[in-house]
Amino acid sequence: MKEWITGRNPVYEVMQARRRHLFRLQVAKGAEEKGRLAQIIHLAQEHRLAVEYVARPRLDSLGENHQGVALEASAYSYCALADILGQAGKLQEPLFVLLLDALQDPQNLGTLLRTAEAVGVHGVVMPLRRAVGVTPAVVHASAGATEHMLIAQSNLAQAIATLKEAGAWVVGLEGSPAAQPVELARLDGPLALVVGSEGEGMRELVRRSCDLLVRLPMRGKVESLNASVAGSVVLYLALEARNRQNSLQSEEWRRKNS
Repeated sequence: MKEWITGRNPVYEVMQARRRHLFRLQVAKGAEEKGRLAQIIHLAQEHRLAVEYVARPRLDSLGENHQGVALEASAYSYCALADILGQAGKLQEPLFVLLLDALQDPQNLGTLLRTAEAVGVHGVVMPLRRAVGVTPAVVHASAGATEHMLIAQSNLAQAIATLKEAGAWVVGLEGSPAAQPVELARLDGPLALVVGSEGEGMRELVRRSCDLLVRLPMRGKVESLNASVAGSVVLYLALEARNRQNSLQSEEWRRKNS
C-alpha cells in the first residue's frame, strides 16, 4: 500500500528515518531549494530517488499545506508491544508508554505523538479498531514524529495487563471528581499513561484497568482541556518527575562513591 506524505518536515523525517519504502518525490517548479527543501533533495540523492518537478496545482491535489513537496511512500508499519518493552530494556530506562483509547481526530493524535517523541516515550499503543491510525494527516500533524516512534495496535485491556506484568504503573487521565489531582501522583517510575477519546474519554473496561486516575487542576472558567493538550501536559510532568528521580539517584551514587 502506498500513500502521499506532504509538507517539508514530515517528508524530511520520513526520508531521514528510513523505515518506509520510497517511490516518488515531487517538488513544485520554481521552489527555492534551500533549508529543509535542500536537505530533502540531498536525501533523495542518498536514496537514489529521482526528483520530479511538477506544477504546484498538482501538489495541491495531494494534500493541504504541502509547502511545495510531496513524497510517495509505503504505509506506516506498526510494531508489536514486545518491541516497545524491548526499547525500554535496550535504553535501560524505566518503562514509559502512552496508550490512546479511541482518539478520532488526526490533529489530536499527531500532537500527542509529537509530544510523546519529544519526552522520550518508549512507545505508543492504540486500539485495533474505532480509532484513527497513522494516516498521512497524522504524520503531517506530528511534523514527522511518527517516523521515530514505536507504535503498536492492540486490545488496550490486554496491553495494559502485559504492561502491568512488566512492572508499569497504569495511570488514566480524566477530569472526573473521582480522579486524584495529578500533583499527588508519582510519575517517576515505570509508567503507562492512558488518554481517552476526545468526547467520551476512556472506555469503561480500560478505565477499570487503570491503577490510578488523575486529573489536571482547572482554575479558569473552561471546564476541561482537549485530549492532546491534557495528555501533553501530563507527559511533560512525567518527564520532569523522571529527570528529578535520575538526578537524585546520581547524587546518591556520587555520595556513596566520593
